[in-house]
Amino acid sequence: MAITLHDASAALFIQTLGAVEGFLKRGQAHFEDNNIPLGDILETRLFSDMLPFRYQVQAAIGHSMGAIEAVKGGVFNPPYGTPTSDYGALQGEVAAALAKLKSYTPDEVNALEGNSVIFNLGDRQMPFTGEGFLLTFSLPNFHFHATTAYDILRSKGVPLGKRDYMGRIRLKT
Repeated sequence: MAITLHDASAALFIQTLGAVEGFLKRGQAHFEDNNIPLGDILETRLFSDMLPFRYQVQAAIGHSMGAIEAVKGGVFNPPYGTPTSDYGALQGEVAAALAKLKSYTPDEVNALEGNSVIFNLGDRQMPFTGEGFLLTFSLPNFHFHATTAYDILRSKGVPLGKRDYMGRIRLKT
C-alpha cells in the first residue's frame, strides 16, 4: 500500500493538533488548580530570542490547516493568529483548525499533489510543489511549533508526558 499525501500530511496534522488541544486543556487545569492566571503563559518564551507560547500554538495551526489552505490557494503568508488571543481563544482556534482538517477528504488532499504554492516572507518568495511544501516545509515547522508549545507548558510545571504529545495513534484494526 502506498502512503498518500493525505496520510503524510492531514492525518498527521490531525493527530498532533489533537494532542495540542489535549495539552492545552491539561495546561488550563494545572494553572487553575495552582491559581496561576492563564494570561501569564501567553508571552512565555523558552529563550529570549524565541517567539512566545501564543505564537507557537498559532504557528502550529498555520502550518497544518493553514498549510493545506495555502496549497489549495497557491500562496502561504505568515503570520498566524492575532497577538490579542487569550488562552481560551487559542483553544478555540485549535478546535476550529481541527474541525477544518477533519473536513478535508483524502481525495481532496491527495488532489493537491503537483499544485504550485509560493511561500511569501517579506519580499522573498519561495516556490514549492504542494507536496514539497507540506512535507518538507510545513510538516517540520508544524512539529517544531507544537513541540515548543508543549515544552513551554512543561517548563511551567504542567504534568505532561510523551503520550500527551503523541496524541491518538493509529493502531491496526
